[in-house]
Amino acid sequence: MKDRTPASFFYFSACCLLCAGCGRAPAIDIIGSFFPVWMVCITVSVIVTALLRVYLLRRQLEPAIEPSALFYPAVALLLSCLMWLVFYR
Repeated sequence: MKDRTPASFFYFSACCLLCAGCGRAPAIDIIGSFFPVWMVCITVSVIVTALLRVYLLRRQLEPAIEPSALFYPAVALLLSCLMWLVFYR
């Protein structure tokens, strides 16, 4: 028989708790196929970020954004997290 230590009980209960989180994955129906909500949030945020770039280019404000390689991914991440919190939490 195995010796049951508190550490093995901890690992077993941690595995059970982690598996319990997978019971209900948030998904939405798009044309008959279920997609995870995080994919939808990222897609919409990338589109909105691209529209923001077009807006900034037309207003000639894009040269004021110095590290644009950091700005646009940060905006996309911010928008996707905000969308997740506002609509799906």
